[in-house]
Amino acid sequence: MLTTTPSFLRTLCNLRWVAIVGQAVTVLVALGPLGIALPRWPLWGGIGALALFNVYATWRSRRPGEERPGEAFAHMLVDVAVLSWLVAWSGGIGNPFSSMFLLLIAVSALALPLRWVLATGVACLLGYVMTAVFGRPLPHLHGGQFNVHLWGMAVNFVLSAGVVLYFSTRLVAALRMREQELARLRERFARNEGIVALATHAAAVAHELNTPLATLTLLAEDIREHASDADVRDDAGTMRQLIDVCRDRVRALAASADMGVRQRVDLDDVVQRWQLIRPTVELQRTGALPPWLATDASTGHLLQALLNNAADASRQAGSQRVDLDLRCEGDELVGTVRDYGNGFHESVPFQSEQLFRTSKPEGMGVGLALSHATIERLGGRMTMRAVPPKGVQVQFRLPVAGNDESP
Repeated sequence: MLTTTPSFLRTLCNLRWVAIVGQAVTVLVALGPLGIALPRWPLWGGIGALALFNVYATWRSRRPGEERPGEAFAHMLVDVAVLSWLVAWSGGIGNPFSSMFLLLIAVSALALPLRWVLATGVACLLGYVMTAVFGRPLPHLHGGQFNVHLWGMAVNFVLSAGVVLYFSTRLVAALRMREQELARLRERFARNEGIVALATHAAAVAHELNTPLATLTLLAEDIREHASDADVRDDAGTMRQLIDVCRDRVRALAASADMGVRQRVDLDDVVQRWQLIRPTVELQRTGALPPWLATDASTGHLLQALLNNAADASRQAGSQRVDLDLRCEGDELVGTVRDYGNGFHESVPFQSEQLFRTSKPEGMGVGLALSHATIERLGGRMTMRAVPPKGVQVQFRLPVAGNDESP
């Protein structure tokens, strides 16, 4: 069922206070300087009743929760009834403020569903007809009645223009915010679609790589056993370790395709395996993790992606240094990765959430996009900032409760 937010009712209450003040000033001017013989008690009674209702409406609009369109329509009915009462006692449709019925319809059209707008229009039409039939004519003013009517029309125009402008600007601002949100959702959907396609292809490739990796393992063992040179044997041993890492990665990738399997990893082991793959990187590690911490496997993938991006950025700038800080702060896992690269490229807008978009010549454009997707799925947040004199620092925060089952 459609609902209207409490902000509309609060706005309606604020406008009603403005209307009450304006009505009171109008009655005072008409009875005072203009000297129009109007029935003051019916007019003051209508204004007082509207003020009492608005006190209740203001209290009601501040209560938590969403309001039904029917409640907003009931508020509009009160406004229609009071306006009909005041106009009927001050000239009927000859009153220059009788066109205020159109303003009530416009306000309802900007915030209420169509059927409630039509109901408000019918109510305003009935109110206008009632004031035309039962309205009390204005007393005759010697020579100045037409001028008073013109001044009333001018004031009515200014008030109507102000209210319509207020609601129109709010409506335009809300539409712009909605368009921006839809654009972000479309980008996120396109990114997630690309990630799903990439994951499907990666799972298929993982199964296909089992055979060549097994062959490479046998070749590395054969070289290490039969080589006469000690350096060759050491290189073969290193090759075997790298092949084992690749095989473990492939098996983990294939296992992660099974949605019923939830893997846990030790981030210290993840960092050690990453250093084995990138031995030329000077990793400066700070911070310490509790020994019982075992995070979701996707957190390990997140850390590896950030480290790879940092290492590539530093290498492009002629540096091999990467800083890493891992620690637990309260119920959050906090990781900070800092590179010593050139920072964000000025000619390429930085879009960290877009898939397959990168400023690196050899990059695939999946690292940061996958990182953002992982952060969103685990309920964390990630920030990026430039670090003088050069480099970028990426920090992620993930809830430990969502990653760990501590004792």
